[in-house]
Amino acid sequence: MNLLGVRSLSRAEYKVQGGKLIRIQLGVQADRISQIKITGDFFMHPEELIDELEKTLIGETLDKQNLIRCIAAFMEKNGVVLLGALPEDFAKCILMAGGKDG
Repeated sequence: MNLLGVRSLSRAEYKVQGGKLIRIQLGVQADRISQIKITGDFFMHPEELIDELEKTLIGETLDKQNLIRCIAAFMEKNGVVLLGALPEDFAKCILMAGGKDG
């Protein structure tokens, strides 16, 4: 943890049932997401909205139900289609990167 209370970026990988992989790089400050990068071999259409999803997650707490709600609302609002993963899978991997049980 640095002087500002931000841990260095932590990482997690989660293999979704059925074989798709989600990778998360995460920075946390005061139990809230301060930085996040989402990659993997899942499919998201339109794919350019992954950056917007990351921005949407900044400031969110590391709480499973909150993350699922936030991700699902983003998907619905923006007409995003996920193939090979669910909002729950992203939440699980985010929590794993944050050192919490998914």
